[in-house]
Amino acid sequence: MYKTILVPVDISEEDLTNKAVGCALKIAGETGAKLHFLHVLPISSAIINAYALGYMEIKDKATIKAEHDLKKLVDSLGLPDHQITYSIAFGSPRDEIAATADEIGADLIVIGSRRPNITTHLLGSNSAGVVRYAKTSVLVVR
Repeated sequence: MYKTILVPVDISEEDLTNKAVGCALKIAGETGAKLHFLHVLPISSAIINAYALGYMEIKDKATIKAEHDLKKLVDSLGLPDHQITYSIAFGSPRDEIAATADEIGADLIVIGSRRPNITTHLLGSNSAGVVRYAKTSVLVVR
């Protein structure tokens, strides 16, 4: 049924990440889908330039930590290399998630979410934005 599942994660939010990852793993196990994990960092032109040009010494500590933590998460899942990929993007989570889903041909996005509160109703949340703007199915896990 599903061939490619995009799993956007916030590696600093362990509870949200674990819920989304667990659900995505279960679906992938039943369908044989490939998993792609994505972590989105706030935009910074210096970080983007360093990342794009491969200048490791210029990357900021947040980027290096995010790359390390995302690789650690992916490695901990014990899936074969052909079934799992990951990437880091810079910018608005909603926009980067939608763009990555299009780029990799995802047929499902599995994203974690907190319970809605007054803040998310007034300002919106990442998962709500993804549901509104993604061109593919979105499963929100609470």
